[in-house]
Amino acid sequence: MPTQKSAPRTLDGWLQQLDGARLPITLGQQERVRRYLLDSRRSLRDIAEQIQHCPTFALLLLREVNRKSNSFSEPAETLEMALNRLGLKRTEALLGQMATVADNQLPAALGQLQLISLHASQQANGLFAGRLARLWQEIHWGSLLLLAPLWPLVFTQPELFAAWEERVLRRGEPAARVERELLGVPLLQLCLALARHWRLPEWIVQSYRLLVEDRRLLVKALHIAHDNEHPLHQQQMLDADPALRRWLSQPANSILLANGLALSSHQNWSCPHSLRWQRLTGLYLQTALGEVQQLIHQQAVISARQHAQPGLWHPAQALLWPWDACHLQASPAAPAAALPDSSALAQWKQQCTRLLAEPSPFANVLQLTDCARQALLAGGMPRLLVLLADRNHTRLLAQQSAGLPVEAGQLRLDPAQSQVLRRLLSQAGQLRLTPANVAQFSALLPGSLKALFPSEHLLLRSLASNGRVVMLLVADQQGAAISDAQLQVFGKTAQCIERALATFAKRGS
Repeated sequence: MPTQKSAPRTLDGWLQQLDGARLPITLGQQERVRRYLLDSRRSLRDIAEQIQHCPTFALLLLREVNRKSNSFSEPAETLEMALNRLGLKRTEALLGQMATVADNQLPAALGQLQLISLHASQQANGLFAGRLARLWQEIHWGSLLLLAPLWPLVFTQPELFAAWEERVLRRGEPAARVERELLGVPLLQLCLALARHWRLPEWIVQSYRLLVEDRRLLVKALHIAHDNEHPLHQQQMLDADPALRRWLSQPANSILLANGLALSSHQNWSCPHSLRWQRLTGLYLQTALGEVQQLIHQQAVISARQHAQPGLWHPAQALLWPWDACHLQASPAAPAAALPDSSALAQWKQQCTRLLAEPSPFANVLQLTDCARQALLAGGMPRLLVLLADRNHTRLLAQQSAGLPVEAGQLRLDPAQSQVLRRLLSQAGQLRLTPANVAQFSALLPGSLKALFPSEHLLLRSLASNGRVVMLLVADQQGAAISDAQLQVFGKTAQCIERALATFAKRGS
């Protein structure tokens, strides 16, 4: 589980944090690349093609070789060039130094963004590499790594990616305003600064420079591309503006177009943002919109066959849906969580009084946990689960439940299979899931637990007795948002239960 760092608010602060981030790769990726590096029959091109399935390592190699380049040598633009300069032994050493995670433990936000990059690379290869055969490597690696400055951002601050996706893609809020609020700096300006700092291929720097410093050309091209039903008129408008025509024909634009197509289709194939990139691609290729759409749909399917991963969204899935269907819908406003009414509040106080009584009024653990269940219910948590940990923290057994199916009472969890559970069992603590961080932690929770609580608003709290965690509380309000006031009630209830555990442990002494 990546440790969340505090978010900077300045460009220099972001550069320092993101430059120092150690992006992980999966053990499977590491082993496959190592086999190719150690196989004397493999050419540099074979090795590079294998590394493309591990975008994090491709980025590391280019950063490493270009970091050592001096002012008299050009930065490496392709991975084959980087491999040739580094040598296979140094490449293998760098591979061995990388942080690794289990094959199914790659952080969801990082995996999702890299899947978009892989989709963009396939779009670039299918749409442009054949037409610009001499530059196919620059097109391939430039399109794969264009979004690389965002990878450490979503790794270190996954909740920011979730918030940006919710507010910009789902709700349609202005990206510039959202980015200022979340980051303190414009996102594209940060990407440009990081691309320059890492000395990424010039096409990548050029793309961000266009978006940050000279959007005028892009806006003019988009205006002409909108008139896609009149190609002759489009050509006449380009002929009347030689500077725009020269810019539009630059091969470097291919990687920006490919990433625009991949990123916008992540939301919806037919949304205005996606249609703008499709029309601009048609203008670049001098191809009708219908033919462009057919081509990009074909490339999306090829990408899905090669790169689709369980738990991650690939836009090719939406090609089976109605044309106007949208993967990212605005989240409905959750009903406000109500505080306990007067009768429930009286019941809550009564149960808490029992929990705090000394000596302990409970003859056994079952009585104690039943009182805890009633206190949590009265405190406004209609759906809850109380689990007990065994002495060695090898199992969590359901002891009490409410608002859940009957099988919840037989639930057994293995903490070894969940980083979240291991962290909560290592010391008493609380995890509050919200739409802003659910993407970060959901993949780290047991599937059986998520099936019982299909919610983006969830509380998990571990309780200790004599310095050792003995109990885990899981509760929510049936999917509704949990207010700060309700959170305080839950926290006080948990404190009462923890006091009851301590008092119960001292009985008879």
